[in-house]
Amino acid sequence: MNTVNTAPQTRFDGRALINGQRTASVSGETFDCISPVDGRTLTTVARCAEADVDAAVAAARAAFEDRRWRGLAPAQRKRIMIRFADLLQANGDELALTETLDMGKPVKYARAVDVNSAANCIRWYGEAVDKIYDEIAPTASTALALITREPVGVVGVIVPWNYPMIMAAWKIAPALAAGNSVVLKPSEKSPLTALRMADLALEAGIPTGVFNVVTGYGAEAGSPLALHMDVDCIAFTGSTRVGKQIHQMAGQSNLKRAWTELGGKSPNIVFADCPDLDKAVAAAVGSIFFNQGESCNAPSRLFVEAGIKERFLEKALALVPGYAPGNPLDQATVMGAIVDKTQMNSVLRYIESGKSEGAKLLAGGEQALIETGGCYVQPTIFDGVRNDMTIAREEIFGPVLSVLSFTDAADVVRQANQSVYGLQAAVWTRDINKAHGVARALRAGTVHVNQYDEDDITVPFGGYKQSGVGRDKSLHAFDKYTETKTTWIRIDSPV
Repeated sequence: MNTVNTAPQTRFDGRALINGQRTASVSGETFDCISPVDGRTLTTVARCAEADVDAAVAAARAAFEDRRWRGLAPAQRKRIMIRFADLLQANGDELALTETLDMGKPVKYARAVDVNSAANCIRWYGEAVDKIYDEIAPTASTALALITREPVGVVGVIVPWNYPMIMAAWKIAPALAAGNSVVLKPSEKSPLTALRMADLALEAGIPTGVFNVVTGYGAEAGSPLALHMDVDCIAFTGSTRVGKQIHQMAGQSNLKRAWTELGGKSPNIVFADCPDLDKAVAAAVGSIFFNQGESCNAPSRLFVEAGIKERFLEKALALVPGYAPGNPLDQATVMGAIVDKTQMNSVLRYIESGKSEGAKLLAGGEQALIETGGCYVQPTIFDGVRNDMTIAREEIFGPVLSVLSFTDAADVVRQANQSVYGLQAAVWTRDINKAHGVARALRAGTVHVNQYDEDDITVPFGGYKQSGVGRDKSLHAFDKYTETKTTWIRIDSPV
């Protein structure tokens, strides 16, 4: 597909999807969906509020109570979810183009990574539906104790704008597989693929009311969902600031369970005995600039052992020109646009703070491609960064790498753990004892060794500290969307 030529002819439906129907907001209000690629308006989107959330939750509750989804045999739910995944793949070009126009990532990654990962996630949880067994407890012979999983009920899902399809899939797939009904609130910055996914879910055979999408702003649609007395669980990915509010709202309402995957400031640690320095350099540069740095797990703090830092930086700087921002619709582009002007200006302010606090700017640091009307920032590297600097403490969510140095394992573990976050980390060393020792000492949900961000749906994803609670992906995700019930049966043996 020629995305550059196809994009201008693309039309989008920005209405919400509630109880199986595309619908305008109750108020009739909309907001403009602006492309960060070139600043043009893609469509208008339903500006949902409390009344719309009420309608979506009511539809989800009715679907849950009459068992139209959870009452299906596991093998039936499995077939429908696999069909859903197949439809995502079949419509992959359309979804990838939509994602790129909506939030600015290079279209080749939207197709190869986002579409494929979302479809794989939904297929994997569909396959798991009829393969999870309940338990019988090892009680005395006078009792039979059954331990069963039951769906929690109505699940509210709020996802961010950086990986709209993947983040949605990580949550809706296990929630639906467990038999729940879902109300999804995508980010107002990237709502379009969520709506299209819901269309395809209906086409696949997921019953009306089981999967609903409300679009709108966080304060107007997200908050009513988190505060709703008839929502049993809220799953959120986004900033730590908003995540704290989600937990407060869960407590203020019906004490719904709240699962949050939040910010990160992940340390990437390269020892002098790194087995492949070129590979470490490529991973450090490629991982921070991938998706324009708009990744919660981006390795934004690079710790390089003092003895090899100069050589490491020389190699890193040689790679930077290859990440120059370009038109995301061009298949050759590897770094696209920041999601909108607000986020672009936030990134540029962080860059200015790095300069003012004494970090040394080695590359980038400026807005790019201004003439396009889009939102682009040059790939940026700072050296001489200290852990007390703003750019080392706060999540920038942009293509900005902070380089720090260290002298030994104890020094770098201390520095790496000096963060309110604990999402991911990496260790590069040929010493197996050092690798294990440092990995155990790092307070992070995932620690990579001699690579960064290799991944699979079979492993859990989440963090320590203010990076959130609970885990996405793997079978562990079912714990978030199910209740565990014990049924104790007294046995009076006649023998």
